[in-house]
Amino acid sequence: MTNTSISRMPNPAEFVPELNDISAALFRATGNRSVPRTTMSLVHLRAGQIVGNTYLTILNTGFLRKAGESEERITAVSSWQDAPFFSDAERAALALVEATLQPAPHGKERVSDELYAEVAKHYDQKALATLTIAIGQISFFIALAVIGKPQPVSSLADEQWD
Repeated sequence: MTNTSISRMPNPAEFVPELNDISAALFRATGNRSVPRTTMSLVHLRAGQIVGNTYLTILNTGFLRKAGESEERITAVSSWQDAPFFSDAERAALALVEATLQPAPHGKERVSDELYAEVAKHYDQKALATLTIAIGQISFFIALAVIGKPQPVSSLADEQWD
């Protein structure tokens, strides 16, 4: 099988090297261990699914596999609401990323007080701030992924930009 280039642009960090600093800072901010890394990857995978981006879904699926997550849990992220594989804390995090990335019902807030309270039941203030930053982090990378369309990779060590 030949690898056909599908990236729309070369690596943007070649032109804006500060991107590497931004990326590193975001990973440091979310790597404080207040939220399990698996939860972060589940949230990032769900974000990739919501925006329909192959790069993000394959990348975060790869992270979850490397962390030893079962294929059932990984596959069920797209239908987490009725899947028996997720903890209440993971469900709250998945609901939060969905509320953040999807349009709100007419006349409603994206993140309701009820949803916020549910998330806050499972995460202390530091963890809630970290989870919020993680959702912002994936939102930042969504723009790069959907506009630049890097090649799907299962690891950041793989080549992603043409």
